[in-house]
Amino acid sequence: MPKRKIYITDLDHTFLRSNTKISNFTKKSWNKKAKNSLMGVATARSFYSANELLKDLHINAPMILLDGSLIVSPDKKIIDTKFLNTEMANELICEAISFNNLHPFVIALKDKALNESFDFPTVLTRVQKILLKNYKNDKRLKQLKKVVATEQTFKVVYMGDEKELLPLTAHLKNLYGQFFEFTLSPENYTQGYFLTILHPLGDKAHGLKTLSQHLDKPLEDITVFGDSINDIGMFQLAGVSVAVSNALEETKEHATIILKHSNDEDGVAHYLNSI
Repeated sequence: MPKRKIYITDLDHTFLRSNTKISNFTKKSWNKKAKNSLMGVATARSFYSANELLKDLHINAPMILLDGSLIVSPDKKIIDTKFLNTEMANELICEAISFNNLHPFVIALKDKALNESFDFPTVLTRVQKILLKNYKNDKRLKQLKKVVATEQTFKVVYMGDEKELLPLTAHLKNLYGQFFEFTLSPENYTQGYFLTILHPLGDKAHGLKTLSQHLDKPLEDITVFGDSINDIGMFQLAGVSVAVSNALEETKEHATIILKHSNDEDGVAHYLNSI
């Protein structure tokens, strides 16, 4: 009996269309492949957000969520968590306010039932305001005058224009580079930038290793799909790494395969059908 292949895809700008929808063609292609393969996701999105988007898909491999800081089994059991150091995270948040008055979004775990908190500040950047329009019905949202990290904080995210976040990233990395992982990436939905701050072992690459160990499958049996900087670590580990045509050039440099189709052209689905 042939061994089952494993397919893990990023969501935004890779698997999802730019309107965050999933076409019927993609749904059919995915679910057909899931009959004989293990299918999962690796996304910056939370369990709540990913679950809403993927409710019509058969997910039978662990989900790598929140950039890799949360790994959840198909039956919704927590496999692994990587929380930020609370004291250092709160020191970092205060430092960012002192440096250029930027306030973050903070996402944390509330309980073992995978309920999450999504705290956001009263002082908002242009990019944060745009993002919040897409989350206006999100039951996790809570606006606070002072946003802080808790003992179960997954990530701290700053959102703004490049001119705001480039100097902030350099400043915070200089002070806290040994305590956290920093990823600064362009964000197409808002035409801005996101600075994501994670546990040093809370990225997608470490998430993929955890998934591989949990399934007792070698990394070379895994095919990953992506488009952005936070996918590069996975691309360097997986047996096959596939970039959609709209992926960042920096990401394409690490891809085994570059598709001719974009996320809006159902690139991942076309690839799944081709094999």
